[in-house]
Amino acid sequence: MSDEKSESRSFEDVVQDRQDWIEAQFRKISRGSWARIIRMARKPTPQEFKQTSIVCGIGLFVLGAIGFILLVIMDNFIPWLIHDVFGI
Repeated sequence: MSDEKSESRSFEDVVQDRQDWIEAQFRKISRGSWARIIRMARKPTPQEFKQTSIVCGIGLFVLGAIGFILLVIMDNFIPWLIHDVFGI
């Protein structure tokens, strides 16, 4: 029955229905919690941008240092532990 209904509708009607559905989805966004966040968003001041960049840079450095320390431990300490201590 749905095949008969879709065949009787013109291509323009089908496309128009799809476009209406997409526009309705965008209208829902403007009423939700995301809309409040977007309305409150603003361009950061140069000072805020600089502080954010410094904090992110420090975080990247700390994560890189932790990764490097783990790499050194895995390359040096774990093989020594397995070969010399456990004799495997």
